[in-house]
Amino acid sequence: MSTIHIVGAGPGRADLLTVRAARILARADAVLYDRLVSAEVLELVRPGAELHAVGKEEGRQEEIQRHILELLEDCARRHEVVVRLKGGDPMVFGRGAEEWLHLAERGYAVEVVPGISSAVAVPELAGIPVTFRGVAGGFAVVTGNRMAGCCQEWEAYARVDTLVVLMGVGRRAEIAACLMRHGRGGDTPVAFIENGTTPEERVVVTTLAGSGGADVGTPAVMVIGEVVALRGKLADAAGRDAVVDLASLV
Repeated sequence: MSTIHIVGAGPGRADLLTVRAARILARADAVLYDRLVSAEVLELVRPGAELHAVGKEEGRQEEIQRHILELLEDCARRHEVVVRLKGGDPMVFGRGAEEWLHLAERGYAVEVVPGISSAVAVPELAGIPVTFRGVAGGFAVVTGNRMAGCCQEWEAYARVDTLVVLMGVGRRAEIAACLMRHGRGGDTPVAFIENGTTPEERVVVTTLAGSGGADVGTPAVMVIGEVVALRGKLADAAGRDAVVDLASLV
């Protein structure tokens, strides 16, 4: 009987995969991967395996999601090792739990392989810890794809020490305005980390009030809070140059 592995691909770099994820990719028969999975990670897939790019497109999310579920079942009928590969951790804003439930209800064997979430890894590798004694005693991770024009939804997050927003670049001005409306100071430090952990990484530091005018591209992680100010002291010590021989892990 086939097993469908819902696998987290981590924040980008292949050497940030878990050992378990690398080993499963090395024996996969079919892999369905999202848009944010790096080419470096895909190089670890067993040669000859089926590769299916199933990244979402704006306006077609539900249509593509239905296709993913149908394709997962089709691959499971034809192969023993099927991998659903998602950027970061598969259960953090990746519909991983929805896909898991769909498959479980239909009797498929499912294994979940957690991944390193970009919500924590991308800021910390850019020199921004999400917590720091005396500065931030807690953090929240929230999707930027919340109901448009509904500032009330942001009230609960306005006073969280560190707020990490994923998929929020396109609505950064609205998000900032809502948080300030609910009491967050306009001078609160904000960082946008584009293409985190990759050679194309770029960090833009601004304030909450200046977020709307920041020159930022996608994908990017948005970090709001006083911990951003620590980056000047920590970024040079973030340690990105360690090299791992991935072949030795699989």
